[in-house]
Parts: sequence; structure tokens; C-alpha cells
Amino acid sequence: MDDPLHTFVSTKHLIAYFSMEIALTPKIPNYSGGLGVLAGDTLKSFADLNLDVVGITLLSEKGYFNQKLDESNYQHENEVQWNKEEFLKKLDVTVQVQIGSRNVDVSAWEYTLIGHRGKPLKIYFLDTNLSQNSDKDKLLTSYLYGGDMDYRLEQEIILGIGGIRILRALNIAPKKYHMNEGHAAFLTLELLRETTPLLPVFEERFNLVKDLCTFTTHTPVPAGHDAFEEQKVRLALGDLFPNESRDKICLTGKFSMTALALEFSSYKNAVARKHKQVSQKMFPDQTIDHITNGVHSMTWTHPLIAELFDKYTLNWRSNPLELRMAYKIPITELRSKHDECKKELFQYVEEKTKIKLDPEVFTIGFARRSTTYKRPELVFRDFERLKHIANSKKGIQIIFAGKAHPRDTEGKKIIQRIVGLTNYSTDKLKIIFLENYDMDIAKKIISGVDLWLNTPKRPLEASGTSGMKAAHNGVPSLSILDGWWVEGCIENITGWAIGEEFVDGDDNYIDHQDAQKLYDKLEQKILPLYYEDNDEYTIVMRNSIAINAAYFNTHRMAYQYILRAYVRNHTLNN
Repeated sequence: MDDPLHTFVSTKHLIAYFSMEIALTPKIPNYSGGLGVLAGDTLKSFADLNLDVVGITLLSEKGYFNQKLDESNYQHENEVQWNKEEFLKKLDVTVQVQIGSRNVDVSAWEYTLIGHRGKPLKIYFLDTNLSQNSDKDKLLTSYLYGGDMDYRLEQEIILGIGGIRILRALNIAPKKYHMNEGHAAFLTLELLRETTPLLPVFEERFNLVKDLCTFTTHTPVPAGHDAFEEQKVRLALGDLFPNESRDKICLTGKFSMTALALEFSSYKNAVARKHKQVSQKMFPDQTIDHITNGVHSMTWTHPLIAELFDKYTLNWRSNPLELRMAYKIPITELRSKHDECKKELFQYVEEKTKIKLDPEVFTIGFARRSTTYKRPELVFRDFERLKHIANSKKGIQIIFAGKAHPRDTEGKKIIQRIVGLTNYSTDKLKIIFLENYDMDIAKKIISGVDLWLNTPKRPLEASGTSGMKAAHNGVPSLSILDGWWVEGCIENITGWAIGEEFVDGDDNYIDHQDAQKLYDKLEQKILPLYYEDNDEYTIVMRNSIAINAAYFNTHRMAYQYILRAYVRNHTLNN
């Protein structure tokens, strides 16, 4: 019997991967955080595995934003200046998308991603900044997540409908369309329109489109799913509005992009096992699978740590599963390489902040989007106890980084308060905030700290990938049991859990209990191990590579998408 995976990889099965943001390099700043980084890592693994895939995204030529803190430590956003001609090739292709009563021209820029084995993978960046468009429409591909909901609606029409039309203009007819989050869901309506001349019966068109589409949801709370006023969507889409499916898509008076993607996809998945449970409760009428996220091993492994992988494992760059052989790395060599990474991070910290950190002192990293549910201030909830722990041991250093969404006032206030706490640093407790967090800064922090901290409110962490990146560098996690850490935490082996997976009580009670559990783990388990038995601590570091990095990577994830989302729903059905 033929192996469906071999058949898929060895023949032309083109996948179109749509994502509002795709992080490929810090030099192309059209990403805001986890969603874009995940998309970029996924496409890199697709290229490494020689898969026939194309990516579709928006140009976002003014990027997300550069973060600048004022004298009061409050975040302000500045436009990003980057030269698209340096990285992208302008294509001689233009299509037209109707939004309401006006036509908007859309062109594309091409980026060629080269896989580890030399496979080129094309990514198309959609652009409306054309002379023939109105001044308003020229800006539709300028700002990532910028403007109001009308701007967002029109951007998503460009991404979904414009993306399909650009593919057609380039003579590309994929066999599967993968929507990374609901932003691209309008592509389903364009596919529905294309099939109308061939299949006049709606049910037949619906089934055909559904067989073509795959959808990944990343958001565990209703407020995080894009939804627009139904009448505005009707006016914007015109004849493309899906009247036949209206009752399943327009929920609580709003047109839900997630509901649209779910309705027209034959395979739907969450991004962690626990996230599947949460998503299934949100959408009980849908069947939702889970494929836990990963990270691109070569991108996120520090070159110094990669030297150890090259020395002690076989072919990890092509097959990260081989990182299980990290058990062969002598702990003295791992600790020596980590110390070098740590010094590199501290040199950067001193350059940016003028603060000199001690490489002998235990250092915690916390870097992600600044927003309430991630609880970045939890570690400071009992500041006196934290100081006592630092004073009773040999010190603690904590490095923070992260941006708040431009419209997230509370997220900005969180940054303001954390930066304010840096003034209370002592010889034994030092607090650092690194401004303008991006991929480059992330790489420095995940490889240079001794422990990765993650404190989201349960169950609001869909997956989380920063801890996976840290694991690739031998940095264990101390985290709430949510998202990927429910699967990745083996207590005292790969890291440590804060509290239990399931908790009851109001937010204040849970925050208090979680903070005390956090302090208990630091005081009773982690710091004694680090300062009094560093060999055993380094074994935990090595375990995080051999167990977690070997599994939580996008090569494993890509194979699971092939088998569950692509092969099962296409090759095995035809």
C-alpha cells in the first residue's frame, strides 16, 4: 500500500498558507508577535522539508511600530522605516478587488525563502499603495493591525479575496488553502464565487470549497476573534456575502471571521491540547482537532548552542527529533556555552541600559506582548517576599521586554509600572526592561537567561512558543500549566509548574495563590538547585533540549499538518 506521506511530499501538492503577518527576519518588520513568528517558522519548515507551499500576507510597509518610552516610561509608537526593495521583488501583476462601491487595485511583492536543502518557497506580500488607488486605499496595506474596525475589515478583504486573485494572476491553483487565524477567511467566499459557473447548486459549491480549506485558530477568548457589523460586511462584500450560510456566520449580531473559516473548512485545529478543549466549548457545533505549535529549530537556537548540537547529535537541522540525543552533551560543555550566551546578553543589556549585570547571578527572562492576561507583574505581587528571596540566596536578576498593542492602554500602564520598578533594583534584586522588543532581542534573551517565566491567566494561553524557543537553548521554564506547558512540563525534569492546571476562585484570589506558588518554587526548588547543585540544574537544562526541543518544533508540526490537514483531506480522499 502506498505511503500517503511519501506520496504527498514526492508529488506536486501545492498549499497556499494565508496569514495576516509573517515574521521571516527582523529586517522585514511586518509582524507583531507570536502569530507572525509562528507563521514564519511554519513556512521555514515547509521549505526545509521540500514541500510545495506558497505564503500570502500583507505588505505592512510601515510595519507594526517602533516602541519608544517617554520620560514617564509610557509607550509611544513610531512608524517603522524599512526598504522593501532590499528584500522583496516587485511583480508585474495587478488585480482588482471591489470594496463596497469602489474598486481597489492590488499588486504583489515576492520574497524567496530558501530551505535548508535549497528549496525555494515563494511568499507574496499584497500591496495597495498604487498610483491609481485613492489616498485612503493606498494605506490599506501600510499598517499592521492599524486603524479602526473599518480599516481592519477592508484589510481582511484585501488579504482573502485579493490573495486568491493574485494567485490566479500568477497561474497558481493550490490544492489546499490554509488560513492561519480568521483574518484570511474571506478567501472562502472568493473560492465560492469561482465555482459558481461550474456548480450552480450552492450545496455542491459549499462542499467543494470546504474540501479545499484548512483553518487554524489561535485565540481562546471570544473577544479575540474578529467580528464586524453585519450590515458593513454586506455593503463591503456586495454579491459575495454568503446569504445561504448567514445564520452560522453572523453570531450575536456580528459577522464572525472565525465562524466563516470554521464553516467553510474541512479540517479545523487548535494549537495545543488544552486549547482544543477551550475552542470546542466556544464552538460546540464544530469538530476541532489540535496540533500543538512548535518553533523553527535553526532560527531560534543560538549559534553557540548549535555547535553542541552539531557535535553530539545527527542531522538535527533536517530532523530536530534528533535533538533527543542532547543527552550525550556533557553538562560542563553545555554550561560553558550557556555562560557565553549569558555574557553576550549582558553585554547587550549594558549597551542599551548602562546597567551591568552579574553573570554569576541567577537570571529570569520574561518577554512577550504586554497585556493584562499575561500577568507580567505577577512576579512582583509580593515585592517584599521577592526581595527577601533574592537577599537570602545569592541574588536574582529579571529581564523584561515586550510591546503593548497601540490601543491597549492597560498594557502600556503595565510596562510603565515595570520600568518604574527598575528604580527599586538593589544589589541582590535587579530589574531590567529592554525597549523595542523584536526577533533579534528575543534571540538574545531566550539563550542568555537561566529560567524562562510565563504567567498567563488560565486558560487564556492558546499555546505560547517563547518557552519552546528557550528550551532549544537549554533554558527551562517556570510556567502556569496552560497552553503548551501542560504538555511540555515534567516537574523537576524539563522545568517547573506554577500551581495546578485547574483552579477555582476570583481573579484576586488566583493571582495571590499563583504568586505564592511562584515564590515557593523559586525559593525551595529552583534557586537552591542553581546555586547549590549547578550540575543538577544543568541536567534540567539538557532535559529541556532532549525532551522539549526535540518535540516542540515546526518540523514535527509540519508533518502533523500534512498527515491530518492536507493528506487526509485531499490525497486519501481522491
